Amino acid sequence: MPGFVDKPEPVQVPGLEHLHTGKVRELYRNAAGDLVMVASDRTSAYDWVLPTDIPDKGRVLTQLSLWWFEQFADLVPNHVLSTEVPEGAPADWAGRTMVCKPLRMVPVECVARGYLTGSGLLEYNEHRTVCGLALPEGLVDGSELPAPIFTPATKADVGEHDENVPYEEVARQVGAETAALLRQTTLAVYGRGRDIARDRGLILADTKFEFGHDEQGALVIADEVLTPDSSRYWPADEWEPGHPQPSFDKQFIRDWLTSEASGWDRSGDTPPPELPAEIVEQSRARYVEAYERLTGTPWS
Repeated sequence: MPGFVDKPEPVQVPGLEHLHTGKVRELYRNAAGDLVMVASDRTSAYDWVLPTDIPDKGRVLTQLSLWWFEQFADLVPNHVLSTEVPEGAPADWAGRTMVCKPLRMVPVECVARGYLTGSGLLEYNEHRTVCGLALPEGLVDGSELPAPIFTPATKADVGEHDENVPYEEVARQVGAETAALLRQTTLAVYGRGRDIARDRGLILADTKFEFGHDEQGALVIADEVLTPDSSRYWPADEWEPGHPQPSFDKQFIRDWLTSEASGWDRSGDTPPPELPAEIVEQSRARYVEAYERLTGTPWS
């Protein structure tokens, strides 16, 4: 069954209670009850957490999320309290740590799509819909949609797929008022992110957000935001609908895993192999390039 090839043992830090090991992040709680999120350099593909790390990946994800949180501060509050490394934690936690307020998390992934690809393309080709939303005829892989759409999904455990669900199912789970606010906020944040990315020569094809409610009941954006792990970025000058687009995400890794060079059978039960050095370096370079192009800041 997919999952971790080699599940890591969490680092034990005095004063922190380890709560969860995710695909990328380790989650702790401090003595004040705040959450401490630490982004590792782990990477996943095809529902496996791979045995090979991508150097600097966790820091890129963290720093890019922090940059995006600032861009959306007037649209929705975020969960970050500080980026201070807890006392006694490894020095390697610097740059990859966020101390966050605890939230009552909404049990759905809030997905926004501005372009047709991925699981949306599969449903469109069969039904001319995405998450039950009717779309016009004639769209192909990479087509820009007439307007961005909200296509929520269930949250999956490590080793399992997220599943697209209709908006009506979200309303049933969380209530009509919260569902409407989730849709409105998701599309507002996506719209601003799309425009900022476009100004920097990137297409933000789709993305997913996580939201929760704070103690006052306010909706708060959480986890990571508009990173290459949670979003699909394409270089605008290479965009050409009708086939898969070059991407700033884990496509190098996916392509290698499904190539003859890897020797891995995706349909079998054998875990994926270690990644070769050139794939690791290409993937790291793509993450760093996304950070630099979006923020306008050299990575260091």
